[in-house]
Amino acid sequence: MAEDLINNKDIYFPSYLGTNDKLITLLNRASQTLCDWFSVADKNGPLPFDESFKCTMPAEDGNSADDLFSEIESLLNNSFNPVHPCSLAHLDPPPLIFSILGDLIAAGLNNNLLAYELSPSATLLEESLCKWFAKKLGFNDFSGGIAASGGTLSNLNALIAARNNSGLGTNPNSVLLVSEDAHSSFVKCIRVMGLDTANLVRIKTDKQGRMDINDLRKSLDKCSIENKKIFAIVATLGTTVRGAIDPIKEISEICKQRNIWLHIDGSIGGIFAITSIPIEGLNNINQANSITINPQKIIGITKTSSLLLVSNMSTLENTFNTGLPYISSKENIINRGEIGIQGSRPAEIIKLWLGLRFLGMNGIENILKSSIKRKDFFIKNISKNKFDIYSGPLHIVSFLPKKLKPKDSDVWTQTKVNELINNNFMLSRPKFKGKYFLRVVMGNYNTKESHIEELLRLLDA
Repeated sequence: MAEDLINNKDIYFPSYLGTNDKLITLLNRASQTLCDWFSVADKNGPLPFDESFKCTMPAEDGNSADDLFSEIESLLNNSFNPVHPCSLAHLDPPPLIFSILGDLIAAGLNNNLLAYELSPSATLLEESLCKWFAKKLGFNDFSGGIAASGGTLSNLNALIAARNNSGLGTNPNSVLLVSEDAHSSFVKCIRVMGLDTANLVRIKTDKQGRMDINDLRKSLDKCSIENKKIFAIVATLGTTVRGAIDPIKEISEICKQRNIWLHIDGSIGGIFAITSIPIEGLNNINQANSITINPQKIIGITKTSSLLLVSNMSTLENTFNTGLPYISSKENIINRGEIGIQGSRPAEIIKLWLGLRFLGMNGIENILKSSIKRKDFFIKNISKNKFDIYSGPLHIVSFLPKKLKPKDSDVWTQTKVNELINNNFMLSRPKFKGKYFLRVVMGNYNTKESHIEELLRLLDA
């Protein structure tokens, strides 16, 4: 009966016999459809130009290939397009072409990184690639890591491991220290860990947006007096609004003196640490217990691609290992579902591996250097008399007209965002220090100086 269904209804799985001609035809058509969408990005703008997309649900009978491709085209035309050179709002660059191929291969394999027997090559690949990243950061031979579906989950994996390692896994007085400019997802992490927002201690930042060391020391002493148990301090390597880097060297020394787990949220800037690019503040990274890196945010590895790297893999094993009684295990091989929150995972590590192999270290550095160059060009040419500018060593700039009051910043930024999108420029408007700002992220490799010059002209108008 199943065979009749396939033949009559044209439903196909990959065949173990023959050439899979039907799949090849569909893949070719899908590739052409996607590339056609990329090719008109400059004409259509970074945001959707077609509002006709309808979320049609499955009917009794399946749809034809023509029907489905028509809906795929509608889906594409209602999607954000990161390939557009003026897509400068977020940390979502164009996809690297070999990473797109990696997504295809991962989907076709449909292997499960839960366990070695379900993903033998991908398990070894993820283990080796995490070790490679860890060694690039200066970690020792005990280091390694685990991939996850984004920076929030990588950070959460790290914090759970830190809390477990400190023996505070069930202690309601356990606290986490972060800067006041740290990512908002740490509030979510605290909630998931069963703690109150009061268990998240915010440390003031200085004029450069970096964690204030004096305030950190005062907060540590205050926690001690109040009998709060600190399970981790988070240093941010690239804040969301201005790309600031916390003083990692000083924070690491404090953590070492007080025996506190140091986690670095390098979701934005961590990738710079594997290169020789001179970035101010990128020192003593290897003194951390854990660090999150998100290659998807700048070098174009397709989503999702986040890594949690740890100085000692035993901390992840001790935290997350529950045993998999229904899985056959191989001696000296760690099942990847035993070292993180996630169980079943696709072999997404393939797209990171192919992307990095395609680029090589020179290609990686070229992409990263170009992002800094675009940021420097923007800052050099924006009117310093007209705008207050907030930036750091990385590729993010936030700005606002001078002396603009908080209530007026809302209207000005919203008006300006609308004006810019009408000219096919997409910027974001984060709320920061009680005001709305415009933010430009210079991680789009398709953006040229001519685009930046046009953006500056529109801003100055």
